[in-house]
Amino acid sequence: MHARYADKGLCILGFPCNQFGGQEPGTEADIRSFADGYNVKFDMFSKIDVNGDNAHPLFKWMKEQPKGKGTLGNNLKWNFTKFLISREGQVVKRYGPMDDPVGIEKDLPKYL
Repeated sequence: MHARYADKGLCILGFPCNQFGGQEPGTEADIRSFADGYNVKFDMFSKIDVNGDNAHPLFKWMKEQPKGKGTLGNNLKWNFTKFLISREGQVVKRYGPMDDPVGIEKDLPKYL
């Protein structure tokens, strides 16, 4: 999806987090190496917290936006929760961890 829509303005940002069953225990280099094994070409950032007192400010803000799949109160319930953000910087939809990213593709045209 990243390769198909990057020239139209789609940016996919990955934020590793180790708050979900210890799935990201490694260093940033370990995580990057793992992602490279899946041919990840989108931007990957430093490992952060997304829940709790130490949650990154971006995730604090995104979680305050309209609710959708993948919510458990105001916390993310598992890795791979996805947010669709418009060009104007508004969260327009939240997808649960089990939502296939390819399924998000149907929502993209009105925001690109």
